[in-house]
Amino acid sequence: MKTKNGFYTLLICLAFMSQTSVVTANNFGGPEQVNNRIQEDSADRELPLKEQLAADGIDVAVDYSAVGFNVSDPLTGADDNASGGMLRFYGSWKATDNGSLIWKIENRHSYSDTEPRFIGFNAGISALEVPPFSDQGTRLTNLYWKQSFNDKNTTLMAGFLDATDYVDVYAVASPWTGFMNFAFSTGGAAMALPGDAALGIAGGTMLGDNFFIIGGITDMESDPTKPFSSLLDESHYFKTVELGWTSGKDQIYVDNFHITFWDADESLEQGQGADSGVNFSASKMMGAWLPFLRVGVADNGSLLGIDTSVSTGFALYGLGGKSNTLGAALNWADVITANDDQITLEAFYLMKLMPFWELTPDIQIVQNPANNPNEDQEIILGLRTRLVW
Repeated sequence: MKTKNGFYTLLICLAFMSQTSVVTANNFGGPEQVNNRIQEDSADRELPLKEQLAADGIDVAVDYSAVGFNVSDPLTGADDNASGGMLRFYGSWKATDNGSLIWKIENRHSYSDTEPRFIGFNAGISALEVPPFSDQGTRLTNLYWKQSFNDKNTTLMAGFLDATDYVDVYAVASPWTGFMNFAFSTGGAAMALPGDAALGIAGGTMLGDNFFIIGGITDMESDPTKPFSSLLDESHYFKTVELGWTSGKDQIYVDNFHITFWDADESLEQGQGADSGVNFSASKMMGAWLPFLRVGVADNGSLLGIDTSVSTGFALYGLGGKSNTLGAALNWADVITANDDQITLEAFYLMKLMPFWELTPDIQIVQNPANNPNEDQEIILGLRTRLVW
């Protein structure tokens, strides 16, 4: 009884120590959609040059991120560590009152032989870590036109899109500022996503004050390092329709209950078979707390061999600093090829040490790693840093 009372006391103390500091969205995108990312990073900062450009309708940003991991018991012959970095230049040009050109150019590079996104594989874990952190080099991630209609209640995007910007979004899905394990990000590691730079079209509209619908179709075979080399040659597509509820369109990725239906064709570029499924997500701001529940079901488990994924957890904003975030979550995954269910616990603490510098220590405990029957448990230690202008 004393232990339980002490736990509740700790939760109450954390709530009082925290200050809500979540920047709301003004479109149907998630936290890494270019406009939302720039808006969040610009909060409480004075940058005269950026402000001058913004007055002319141009929002720009540059950031550099790096991440490193260590796993406790790698498979025989596999590295126990991985690290890498990413330089991003992104922005938008407001060409008309309701229309903008959005771009994002990146250089993704690995410091180690193992790319950071694959470090879990080295320990026999069916999981991706911070999937964008690869060794792809220079690539085009976004180049699209965004048009708003209907008093900004409807948004249409066409060009090179990142599906994770508009599909199954919630506030801590970003691998740059949220959870590192993909089980707690878009699709819950069950959705057979296309690459995060794909030619396509997507849009969303409010249905009244609270309900919304979002849909899109993108090319599964797009190559971000050669974005114009083969436009829709293979005719393999990723399609989604999402229905949801929010307390208001400016709260769409914090107060959000949605169900997403998706279908993916076979992909030569991604090395995935055809698949389809459904995802459910619920998150609601309660003061400084954001509890969430997310469920993903796939017919074939073609992404990571996971056909059912259930995640629950929370984010606590403003703990120890207005822009700091504590996150913790638990995931249960049914891996088709494994005898036991894979269980993952992750906790991270994002600290904004300076207005332009974030540091995030992270720990993951994985029970029953799906592809490593010799180990009952693996521990992954991670550290991420981000500098932004």
